Amino acid sequence: MASKTLQDLAAIREKMQRIVGLRGGDEAAAAAAAEAIDPGRINIMICAGTGCTASMSGAVSAAFTEEIEKAGLTDVKVVKTGCFGLCAMGPIVVVYPDASFYCQVKAEDVAEIVQEHIVGGHPVKRLLYDEDAGTEDAGKHKSMSDTSFYRKQMRVALRNCGLINPENIDEYIAYDGYKALGKVLTEMSPDEVIETVLASGIRGRGGAGFPTGMKWKFASGARGEVQKYVCCNADEGDPGAFMDRSVLEGDPHVVLEAMAIAGYAIGADKGYIYVRAEYPIAVQRLSIALAQAHEYGLIGQNIFGTDFSFDVEIKLGAGAFVCGEETALMTSIEGHRGEPRPRPPFPAVKGLFESPTILNNVETYANIPRIILNGAEWYSSIGTEKSKGTKVFALGGKIENIGLVEVPMGTTLREIVEEIGGGIPGGHEFKAAQTGGPSGGCIPASHLDTPIDYDNLVAIGSMMGSGGLIVMDETTCMVDIARFFLEFTVDESCGKCTPCRVGNRRMLEILEKIAQGKASIEDLDKLDSLASYIKANSLCGLGQTAPNPVLSTIRYFRPEYEAHILEKRCPAGVCKALLTYKVDAEKCKGCTLCAKKCPAEAISGAVKEAHTIDIDKCIKCGVCMDNCKFDAISRS
Repeated sequence: MASKTLQDLAAIREKMQRIVGLRGGDEAAAAAAAEAIDPGRINIMICAGTGCTASMSGAVSAAFTEEIEKAGLTDVKVVKTGCFGLCAMGPIVVVYPDASFYCQVKAEDVAEIVQEHIVGGHPVKRLLYDEDAGTEDAGKHKSMSDTSFYRKQMRVALRNCGLINPENIDEYIAYDGYKALGKVLTEMSPDEVIETVLASGIRGRGGAGFPTGMKWKFASGARGEVQKYVCCNADEGDPGAFMDRSVLEGDPHVVLEAMAIAGYAIGADKGYIYVRAEYPIAVQRLSIALAQAHEYGLIGQNIFGTDFSFDVEIKLGAGAFVCGEETALMTSIEGHRGEPRPRPPFPAVKGLFESPTILNNVETYANIPRIILNGAEWYSSIGTEKSKGTKVFALGGKIENIGLVEVPMGTTLREIVEEIGGGIPGGHEFKAAQTGGPSGGCIPASHLDTPIDYDNLVAIGSMMGSGGLIVMDETTCMVDIARFFLEFTVDESCGKCTPCRVGNRRMLEILEKIAQGKASIEDLDKLDSLASYIKANSLCGLGQTAPNPVLSTIRYFRPEYEAHILEKRCPAGVCKALLTYKVDAEKCKGCTLCAKKCPAEAISGAVKEAHTIDIDKCIKCGVCMDNCKFDAISRS
């Protein structure tokens, strides 16, 4: 098919803006525009991301289609979209133009929504997201942007997620999709593109935070004289991280457009997206987007009728964490075992197939079209002096609002946890937050007011990483957290270098001794020095950052380590080897329920008499404590 021209895209954009009814943005303006363009038009947006799909949003979507047909409604459109962000409340349904935000919708709720809201014009209050439940403001109708979860967010990378159908290229075009690519090909030189990215101040969102424009500049020499490549790292491997997955599921075209812009900037005609096979929905939508872009001539030969050609190939990864490291990723694309290579030479000089290559992650690319369209000055006005723009975090752990958030750099951890995240559930206290996954560190409560950016996180012993943010309360054991992340790293090490292969395993052995109450203070000192050595001598980023959870927990929670070693006690009550269960004879009613439930038959006693626990038989599973109705069993 011949390449689309800018005029073609402008016509598609105008047509589709009328069809989609100007969803999102300023809701009052959107409602007015929808009224003017297509009176009575309603869009029912249903999350079809991984989280909501797992919660049966597909059945909800099918039910809406059936009920709308049954009601004979011709001016209502059901749209399967990407992630809205508030994942803990899925399946999520948003009805435009009034932006009514329904949560935890079931298929059996759909008939009521259609009859009461779509036909009757009255939102179903019991299904609306109500963050004020239990207060005097409970039950008041709020649109998405009015809620505390969204109020402080600024969606740039996620701007289209939840707003468009990711499997419809026309909807992407309606929201200025491929307009940035058209601009650079017809109005800007490759060097001007690079200078714009440089001036924006955007740094890589994959973990290291290297300036994106600088990376592109390094690879830009000798355009047209040598083969070059543009790679996208979609091999998101941090436990609890799902930022890149959500972009691919909700807005796949933005990555294709940005990669084409990068190809034009450095002089590359070929791109590879390395995405893990465990992301089936992301892979499917990316494949659909690539086929549509080819059909429209927006990827392939002579894009926009120019002499610039750029094609993209999708490569599936098998889930090796080390393949998130740039040289290991390129080695895997080449068909070899994914192992890192020594640097220098850096990929910008000698990368994929020994050719100059740039590699950015999904979130980095998702920012590029907006930078081109809105300008470097716009983007650099967001964030802090050395960390520009926004950052997407996967917020999880001991937090009310589990989900995906995008905030300007410089937002404090307290704002994310207490305001956006809704605080710690169950009346518990904040203890720490882990940023950067296995490569990051644990941030204590004393640093809750630290503005989050690249440099501030490094200064307090953590790192940005790809954007995982795990919240912990006082029931979390920091020794156990360090052990968990280190166990992950040991399993995922490629084994190429000795410091990572052997050193991390030795650290894990020491942590296990501490958790079992078998370690000495000398072991703690050895753990500290070994972590520092591994950090300084490992070959790649995986090994160099693996000690971070250990070093940060020792730094901020050393008394907790010492309690395990000197007092043979786990203050958080997590490490099984250090726990003791006992029965309070005065509270025990002799109901025998604990004895019946005990899998080790460690509890004995007559009916209506106080029971006892045989410490030697007890496997410390906690079943007795969970089942006691009289609060007679305690743990220490």
